[in-house]
Amino acid sequence: MSQLNPQQIQAMKDVSVPLLVLAGAGSGKTSVITRKIAYLIEQCQMPAERITAVTFTNKAAREMKARVQKLLPSEKTKGLTVSTFHQFGLQFLRYELLHTPLKGNFSIMDSEDSKRLLLDLMVRDNMSGAESKELVGKAIKMISDWKNDLIPPEKAAETLTDPEDMLFATLYELYERNLRAYNAVDFDDLIVLPTKILQENTQVRDKWQNRIRYLLVDEYQDTNTAQYELIKLLVGVQPRFTVVGDDDQSIYAWRGAKPENMALLQQDFPKLNVIKLEQNYRSTNRILNSANAVIGNNEHLFEKKLWSDKGHGELIRVIHCQNDDEEAERVAKEIVTHKLRHGNNWQDYAVLYRSNFQARMLEAQLRQLQVPYKLSGGTSFFARSEIKDIMSYLRIILNPEDDAAFLRIINTPKRGLGPASLEKLGLFAQENQISLLTACSHSGLHHALPKKVANELQQFAEFMAHYTQELDQNADPVPLVRQMIDETGYIDLVKSEAKTPQQEKIRLDNIETLYTSIQNLINKDDDDRTIDAVIRKLVLLDMLEQQQEEENINKVNLMTLHAAKGLEFNYVYIMGLEEDLLPHKNSVLAETVEEERRLMYVGITRAKQELTLLHARQRRAGGDMKTTTPSRFLEELPVEHLDAPHLTKGKANANPPKTADDYLATLREILQKSKK
Repeated sequence: MSQLNPQQIQAMKDVSVPLLVLAGAGSGKTSVITRKIAYLIEQCQMPAERITAVTFTNKAAREMKARVQKLLPSEKTKGLTVSTFHQFGLQFLRYELLHTPLKGNFSIMDSEDSKRLLLDLMVRDNMSGAESKELVGKAIKMISDWKNDLIPPEKAAETLTDPEDMLFATLYELYERNLRAYNAVDFDDLIVLPTKILQENTQVRDKWQNRIRYLLVDEYQDTNTAQYELIKLLVGVQPRFTVVGDDDQSIYAWRGAKPENMALLQQDFPKLNVIKLEQNYRSTNRILNSANAVIGNNEHLFEKKLWSDKGHGELIRVIHCQNDDEEAERVAKEIVTHKLRHGNNWQDYAVLYRSNFQARMLEAQLRQLQVPYKLSGGTSFFARSEIKDIMSYLRIILNPEDDAAFLRIINTPKRGLGPASLEKLGLFAQENQISLLTACSHSGLHHALPKKVANELQQFAEFMAHYTQELDQNADPVPLVRQMIDETGYIDLVKSEAKTPQQEKIRLDNIETLYTSIQNLINKDDDDRTIDAVIRKLVLLDMLEQQQEEENINKVNLMTLHAAKGLEFNYVYIMGLEEDLLPHKNSVLAETVEEERRLMYVGITRAKQELTLLHARQRRAGGDMKTTTPSRFLEELPVEHLDAPHLTKGKANANPPKTADDYLATLREILQKSKK
């Protein structure tokens, strides 16, 4: 408790009424949540198994659990639930399987699986635009929004105003029907299905409300309608809960988050207590005052002002560049100069931007100066289609009940099986309560499907059974995995689909990297070198995060403002402070600039020591150079905290920005001094 400030202590001790903790950026919210869990167990004598904490990412959940385990002996935390919303939903469905339309071996479809299913449905029903990725993307978004708002397929049409959108309501109904036929759920179902069960089943609701005596919710401002309803149903009529969030950092409206859920709390829980955490432990006061000034232009249900005890700090520099080329060059050379002058690590620097395309020129400049960098937000290795395909073959070997993996590979490469045949297969499997792969070798399949299709499916089942047995008995499985993938014809498929020799090489190299990863895992593990153990590690562990933690992280960080949320860096550069870029033109047209302002606030509050903002007079768009207008957010910054002569009235261009030559001269000077 000696490490907490008075407001944090109050938030930790307040357990008798519903509590909303308004935790500003860098105000130590994770400490409050983890210490409150320890307080509930130690001081309130509450059993750990009666406490549940939920958040949004695996990383946040792991960090919370690790911090609690440092505060308490392991025997006292036994049974404690700290998970993401979706992990909690999955656990709930497994406990309450009898109250769902699912069998025990149900699969979880990721976004790729869902897109593929929707494409198949559109092709099967001869819907116009079936080949349009844009249309499929819109369908996925609308269906997800309906689910997150708890609108069932039969009610979806009532929400539409455009007759052309009726197609999506029809697709929603077909999509849901096929999910159930395949004994599958999608990501949204992990929240929606538990919520519906709790709404409709009094007995189940009472059981869970008695089980969870205290609920803690992290990043509450990111909850959608279904998640808010789930929280309400879990806490019941005598609510004991703490939700921690910051309405000023609500930047995910585009994926369903509703910051107005904070206002709903006051309506639904009249005894709600509100505690504000305004002391920031990250940034200097110039940075915080600027963040306060910008976000102050949004309407607020709760007012708060960040402050810190870290002094005034450096002025915030605003740099005006002639064009986006100069902007990228300026950022790269600024970072090199600053690092050499102060002896910092590359990882101390972050460059943030609104859209991924802004990183391209900067990457070129950093490579030219031989600056190591890490680009966040790109496609992860395990998200690439060729890796997901091969992993699905391996997942089927590990678990023949994995219907999602089966659906991904049964027609990859093509085996002449249409959506109608697969739907019949799904219904047959459902009726017999078996997996799709097991159904392929079932004696009754020939009565449910045409002979040719049934034979094709049977051959596939035999092929998988053969390699499952071979891999189980072989001490050196990697050559067998390679042989299996070759025999499927998958390598030939990759070669035929590649549009350029370079694309073919990249995809084949990725496959080789996967084989190497499997071999490395086998070589590393002395206890269990079986292919089952290796596949399980690849499937269950978050390999991407592992790789990022293991690799040399001393690199400049490049990422979007969205990806930067929750992170902090000593020196931050934000590029592209221009109208139609930040704020984005879509937000300006939709009159949702408030969310863009929150994004700016998030960007400013990532900086601990120094912040630099850049904008260009001209920017390339569609091959043409277009003149830009400085972002309105620059005008909202307090002048007294800025080093921005070109923005100060009467001093326009009094101190023009340094040229690249000036910076090279400075670099030479620093290098000469270091040699001496």
